[in-house]
Amino acid sequence: MEKKQICVIFGGESPEHEISRKSVTSILGNLDKEKYDTIAVGITKNGEWYLYDGDYGAIESGAWENVKDLKKAVISPDASEKALIVFDGDKVIKKHIDVIFPVLHGEYGEDGTIQGLFELSHIPYVGMGVPASANGMDKTFSKIVFDSVDIPQAAWVVVKKNDSMAVKTEEIEKKLGYPCFVKPARTGSSVGVGKAHDREELKAALENAFKFDTKVLVEENIDGHEVECAVLGNDDAKASTVGEILPTVEFYDFDAKYNDNSTALQIPAKLSEETIETIRGYAVKAFNSLDGQGLSRVDFFVKHSDGSVVLNEINTLPGFTNISMYPKLWGAEGIEYSELLDKLIELAEKRTKR
Repeated sequence: MEKKQICVIFGGESPEHEISRKSVTSILGNLDKEKYDTIAVGITKNGEWYLYDGDYGAIESGAWENVKDLKKAVISPDASEKALIVFDGDKVIKKHIDVIFPVLHGEYGEDGTIQGLFELSHIPYVGMGVPASANGMDKTFSKIVFDSVDIPQAAWVVVKKNDSMAVKTEEIEKKLGYPCFVKPARTGSSVGVGKAHDREELKAALENAFKFDTKVLVEENIDGHEVECAVLGNDDAKASTVGEILPTVEFYDFDAKYNDNSTALQIPAKLSEETIETIRGYAVKAFNSLDGQGLSRVDFFVKHSDGSVVLNEINTLPGFTNISMYPKLWGAEGIEYSELLDKLIELAEKRTKR
C-alpha cells in the first residue's frame, strides 16, 4: 500500500510555541512509519516557515532552528496544487500532501486562521474547522455558545483593555466576588492565567493577562474537582472516560501542566458513574454545539458542595505531550497513541470527502 504524505506543522507565533514543540516531538515519534511519510514544517516565533528534515530530537529544545540551510516552505492556497511549496535556491519544489496535521496551540494555529489556509488548499486537515476553531479559541464566544445549549458554566465578566477598570472591578466584585480567576480570552495552556483573592491581586492579574490579549475573561471561583474529558469524531463524536487532575499547587497553571512532575492524573476520575456519564454527555454536547470535527478536550469542575458539574472550557487542539491528558484518556479506553493518530488522520479525510 502506498504511504500517505502527512505534513506535520509545529511551532507557531503564540505564547504556546514551546508546548507545540513538546507535542509534535511525541506525535512524530508515534506516527506509523509503515503507513506514512512525514513532512515536518516548523514555524518560528517570528512567523517564518521552514521545511525541517533533520533530527526530530532537536525540535523540543528549539535547536532545529539552528540547522544550516533550512529551506523556506509554505502550504499552497491553490486548490489544484494540494502541495507544500519548498524554495530551494533558484528552484521551487512541490511536495504533494495527503493530510495536514497541525500541532499548533494558541493564536495563528488554533483560532481558525491557519485552518482558513487549509480550507483554501483543499487539503484534508486534522481538527476543527474555521468557525469552530475561532469560537472555541475565544473563551467569551464559546461561553455564549454553551449558554445557548444550557450547559452549566461559572459566572463570568468580560474586561476589555479600554474599559474603565474601576467600573469593571465593581462589577466583578458584585457579580463574582473573591477569589476569582483571570484569563486572557484567547490563550490556552493557562498562559497568562491568574487567581485574585482581593482587589490588588485582581489589578495585578488583569495587567498580566492584558500582556497576552486585549480581552480578558474573569470567572467566579469554583470549589471542586478539576476533570477533563476527550472527544473524538466528526458527526458521530464519542467521549472518553473522565480524568482528574491532582495538582500539588493552588491551581493548575502553566508550570503545573508542563514543568511540575508532582502533578498527578487519575484516570478514570474517582467520581460516581452517574457523574462521569453527565460529564461525557456535556462534553459531546459542547463539541457538537461548536460544530466540532476531529478532536477536543473539554474541561469541567465537579463541585465539592453538591457534586454538580460545571463546564470550564474547551480546547480544540489539546496538548499531545507524553504527559498530556488527551492521549492518556484514549489510552485508558484501549486506543494507543499511534492508533489515535491514525483515527485523527482518517477523520480528516472523511470530513473532506463528505
